[in-house]
Amino acid sequence: MIPGRILFGPTGRQSPWLARCAATSTPLSRRLLPVSSRTSRIARAWESNAAAGEKTGHIEAAPNESILFFDNLFPLRLSPLISWRPWQTETDVTQLLNKFENSSAGMLDPINLVKRAISDKIPMKVTDIIPRLKDGGAFVKFTHPNEVTAVEIETKLADLLQKEPIKPWFNPFRGIKIGLVQGVPWLEDLYRLPKSRLRVEFVQATDAESPPELSQETLYSVFRRYGKISEITSQPSDSKVLPKFAYVDFVLVRDAIMAKNCLHGFKVHEQGMKNATRLRLSYEQRVKAHNIWNWFTSHPRIVIPILAGFLAAFTVVVFDPIREYFVKAHVQKTFEFTNSRFYKWFKRQTSDILTFRKNKSDQAGLNALFTHQRGLIEGIQNSLLETVDTFVVVHGPRGSGKRELILNQVLDGRSNVLVMDCKPIVEARGEAGTIKKLALEVGYRPVFSWANNLSSLVDLAVQSTTGVKAGFSENLESQVVKILQTTAAALESVSLDGRKKTDSDAHLSADAYLEAHPERRAVIVIDNFLHRSEEKGIIYDKIADWAAALVQSNIAHVVFLTNDASYSKSLSKALPDRVFQQVTLGDLSPDVAKKFVLSNLDTEARPAADDDSDDDETAKTRPVVSEKQRQKDLKELDECIDVLGGRLTDLQILARRLRIGQSPKKAVSEIIDQSASEILRMFLLANKSNGSGGEGTTAAGEKKWSAEQAWFLIKEIAQKESLRYNEVLLSNTFAASTTAAAASGEAALESLANAELITIKTHGGRPQTIRAGKPVYQAAFAKLFDDAVVKARMDLALLTELAKIEAKTIDKVENELSLLASLHIQPYQTAERANYLLAKMQGSQRKIVAYEAEMAVLKAVLSHEA
Repeated sequence: MIPGRILFGPTGRQSPWLARCAATSTPLSRRLLPVSSRTSRIARAWESNAAAGEKTGHIEAAPNESILFFDNLFPLRLSPLISWRPWQTETDVTQLLNKFENSSAGMLDPINLVKRAISDKIPMKVTDIIPRLKDGGAFVKFTHPNEVTAVEIETKLADLLQKEPIKPWFNPFRGIKIGLVQGVPWLEDLYRLPKSRLRVEFVQATDAESPPELSQETLYSVFRRYGKISEITSQPSDSKVLPKFAYVDFVLVRDAIMAKNCLHGFKVHEQGMKNATRLRLSYEQRVKAHNIWNWFTSHPRIVIPILAGFLAAFTVVVFDPIREYFVKAHVQKTFEFTNSRFYKWFKRQTSDILTFRKNKSDQAGLNALFTHQRGLIEGIQNSLLETVDTFVVVHGPRGSGKRELILNQVLDGRSNVLVMDCKPIVEARGEAGTIKKLALEVGYRPVFSWANNLSSLVDLAVQSTTGVKAGFSENLESQVVKILQTTAAALESVSLDGRKKTDSDAHLSADAYLEAHPERRAVIVIDNFLHRSEEKGIIYDKIADWAAALVQSNIAHVVFLTNDASYSKSLSKALPDRVFQQVTLGDLSPDVAKKFVLSNLDTEARPAADDDSDDDETAKTRPVVSEKQRQKDLKELDECIDVLGGRLTDLQILARRLRIGQSPKKAVSEIIDQSASEILRMFLLANKSNGSGGEGTTAAGEKKWSAEQAWFLIKEIAQKESLRYNEVLLSNTFAASTTAAAASGEAALESLANAELITIKTHGGRPQTIRAGKPVYQAAFAKLFDDAVVKARMDLALLTELAKIEAKTIDKVENELSLLASLHIQPYQTAERANYLLAKMQGSQRKIVAYEAEMAVLKAVLSHEA
């Protein structure tokens, strides 16, 4: 092994031993071409060696020539951009040498830099210049006198460049450096960009030699003169990779470039070794440790939950203020055109010219109705002006005018009202649809409901690979709570919107201020509460809990509108220690109902005096009713009101039919026919799989009642008008139904009540009587009962079910008798039981015979009736 102090001195200058090797040893030039080729090229000294380099990839030098590598002539980063420059394509050395000899002092000319670096005092003559854009330098071939060695010329040039450095325009901090080429440079045009790491392969000097692996000390001695070395890495001892290699890492890329171009193909004969080793150099991409990334990838159980937490925090910081702003704008109706100043100004200016008559008659009827409910309206308005920590619950059957009463009368003129309809939320399909509908009701945006499905897939993939749930996806409950919490924050901002710093109570906290000013609180109207209460009950629970928190925090007043009589069960869970302010809306009395209809007719009867904007087309389409006919209609109206009842929606339909010229009897008859057809389609002839029973169906679409049970109630109510609740439960149709979904009699009655076929009246908190769902249904029940075909068909179905019930009873009796008969010894105690079973079987058989006799009569009716 050759010590470093022999090869190089402490300053990195080449030692005399290496200088003698470079000057006198012919193999150091590494001439790879035949001798005949080299001698033939000496004849033309000005001919470029580029052609040979393109064929072999190496630079050859004549016996009296040497090669220097000039570094830092071109920018490394911009070499692809300046590859179009002429010196990249100039292969004739004559042109390059002419440039060298006639070059100006321009700082941007690389050839000029080479000329400036070579002093006239140095005995050398440039014979060839080979630019290397990729390496940022150039090879300069030169001749020199025999009395002066190439090492001495290199030393003189290096000293001159050290005393008077030449710095290019693109790198003012590093001057041009030179190095004597000790090996055979390889002029490759591969896409291998310079790197600070060199891969040093140890190959044999001759074909018969086996190359020894150089030690790190020897490598340091050879490469240190070209720049600071940060690390030398030898090949692992157990590695089978051939040829043997080592890595030399330089601090600077320019130093690695200089070492590669000067030492590629250089032979090193280490002391103590028999054979020499030839160095083959190439750039190597340094693989960084990436310890942080390796730790992340190797600890997914820790990293993935942390990443999910950061993602959730980012979402809260970025999107929550935006969503809160949109909820606030939705409550205050900021983006509604009808709430803009321009629309209000235009409406005031055109109020005398244009009159919007749409639904004017209906509005007049509602005004007449609300006149009779003025005390109820004022009571609710007063409760919204007081600090009452409870709910306002408005209960009534569908079509009783709950929504119109609250929105058009109680809350008329208030701007801080949020209306949340539970019907579209519950009827939405899937969790994504439910979240989207809930967000739409409160103005919560942006909402990425589709992302939950993607997050669920990611969670599933992570859990299957790591065994731990990532937590990227959220269930329906957590997302509903998140939407409601953001809405609560926006409502608090709306309630405090009019607060000023100059107020006398400005020092109060937000909670204390809202408690002192209940009139400033926002109002939340939750419509269709407990609509289809069997489906998505968690939605109702979360809404009730959220409403209770708002009421107890003095943020808002909450008004529930519901058709379900069992609302207290759900709301009591949210506010167990409060008494609700309950308002029940029922059917109108006959006098009020008649005034409601007449108010609609009176408004339509005075168009000329009250409405100058009624056009000729409308006047032509309005029927002309004589005074005699009008008096007759008024007499019929009293009878029709008694039949139709006081349901608000039915009265509105009657008023519309009267306005188009129908008589009261004809209008009521058509309403009854329509109701009967609706009952027949939804309750008697509906398939079990279509879920057409409305609220009486489960989430899977299966009804919780049977058509036989519905017909039993229709038939009995048509004859008696009112049924005892417990009496209906004890009937075989409800107590022992053969339909699996309708096996529970109480559940069937509750579902039919939710579907509004019947109404269950309570007394002392318990169900007492059963009546028709609305007054017009009483007449519709009677009409269906009088229809011979419908009656025969449904009675046949009812008798068939009763026969099945009795047959089922006989089967049970036969099984028990068979069990008794299988005893080896018949004790006398079983005789009484056997007689009881036989009597029961006899009774069931008699009922079956009677049912079949009735069924034969009904089948005959169906065979002859159309």
